[in-house]
Amino acid sequence: MAMEIVKHSEEEEFAIKPQASVPHLDTSNWPLLLKNYDKRNVEKTGHSGTLDPKVTGCLIVCVDRATRLVKSQQSAGKEYVAVIRLHDKLPGGKVQFARALETLTGALFQRPPLISAVKRQLRIRTIHESKLIEFDNDRHLGVFWVSCEAGTYIRTLCVHLGLLLGVGGHMQELRRVRSGAMDETKGMVTLHDVLDAQWTMDNTRDESYLRKVISPLETLLTSYKRIVVKDSAVNAVCYGAKLMLPGLLRYESEIEVHDEVVLMTTKGEAIALGIAQMSTVEMSTCDHGVVAKVKRCIMERDLYPRRWGLGPLASEKKKLKADGKLDKYGRPNEATPAKWKVVETSTVTTSVAVTPANNEDDGESKKRKKHEGETPDEKAERKRRKAEKKAAKAAKKASKSGGADEDDDSE
Repeated sequence: MAMEIVKHSEEEEFAIKPQASVPHLDTSNWPLLLKNYDKRNVEKTGHSGTLDPKVTGCLIVCVDRATRLVKSQQSAGKEYVAVIRLHDKLPGGKVQFARALETLTGALFQRPPLISAVKRQLRIRTIHESKLIEFDNDRHLGVFWVSCEAGTYIRTLCVHLGLLLGVGGHMQELRRVRSGAMDETKGMVTLHDVLDAQWTMDNTRDESYLRKVISPLETLLTSYKRIVVKDSAVNAVCYGAKLMLPGLLRYESEIEVHDEVVLMTTKGEAIALGIAQMSTVEMSTCDHGVVAKVKRCIMERDLYPRRWGLGPLASEKKKLKADGKLDKYGRPNEATPAKWKVVETSTVTTSVAVTPANNEDDGESKKRKKHEGETPDEKAERKRRKAEKKAAKAAKKASKSGGADEDDDSE
C-alpha cells in the first residue's frame, strides 16, 4: 500500500498517512514462464546449469520424469565460446595471447564473481582444453573456445587472462555451445517454440511440432554403455532390485567393473542408471551373480508386470498376511499357525548348525595348507621343537607349583 508523508509545521515532525489506492501492475513485460507457468501442463521442470544474465546458448530443460537425469547432466562438462576485451594493446600480439591461454589449462583456483548465485569460496575447477579462434590487437578483442568442468566461471577466467598478460581484461560476451550430451547442432529451441508447439497440439491435435521441440529423455543417455534387461526383470529393477544374470538379455562390449551404464528394455526405454558389478568378460562366462546396482531409477513402477513372489512359499506368506496371521512385515504374531513357526525355526536352526562344522573344516584345511610341501627332515625338526616347547612349559608349571607348596609349609 502506498504511503504518504505529511509534515507538521508546528511540531516539526513527520507522520505517515496510509492510502487506500492499489498500484497497477503491468505484466506485459514479464518473462514468458512467469506469466504462463500454469499452462504448460507439466508437474515439474529442472535445468542442467544456470546461465548468467546476457549469456546465450545451450540450457537443457528437463520435464517431469526426465528431471531424474538433471543431476548427471549438471556434473557433465561444458563448452563455451567467449569474447574477451583487453584493456591495452599486447606487445607480443596474437602469439602472446595464445601462449597465455594455453598456460591457463588444467586445475585452476577460482573464486566466483561478485554478482553470482553461489557462495564466494575459493575452489578448484579444471580447464580441459582451450583454443584461440580470433584475435584483433588493434581493437583489444579476442575470441576463444574452452572446454571445462561444470561450475567454471569464464568471467573469472577472462580476468585471470588479463592479469597474466599484464594489461587487464574482462569478458565482453559469452555463449555456451555444449552442455552435457547436447550441443548447438542438436535441435536447439526457444521457449516461444514450446509455446507454439503446445498451442498447435491443443488446437489441431497435431503433435509433430511438439515431438520436434521436446526430445525423449533417452537422447541424454547416448554416451552411456547399454545393458538390455528382460521384460520379466524390468519391474523388479524399478523397485530398486539389483540386476542379476538371469535377467540379462544383451550387453555392450568393453564394460568394466564400476562403469556407469544405462539399463534398457527391449524397446529401447531407459529403466535406470546403474553401476556395473561385472565386466563384459564376466557376464559372458558366469551363470549367476550381480550384473549392476541401480544408481538412479528413471522408469515409473508397475509399467511392466510383477514377476517376483510367485513361488509356493511366497504365495502362502501373502495369504497369511492377508488373513492377519502375520504382521505387515511378514513376522509371526499370536495368530500365526504353529506349522509356519516350525518351518521358520527349522530353517534357522539348520543354518546355525551347519556353521560350526564349516568352521572346523576351514581350520583343518588351513593347517594342511600351512604344512603342505615340507620335507621329512623339516617335519621331524618341527615336531622336536614342539616337544621341547611342551616340556619347557610343563617344567615351568611344575616349578611354580613347587614354590607354592614351600610357602604353604613355611606358614
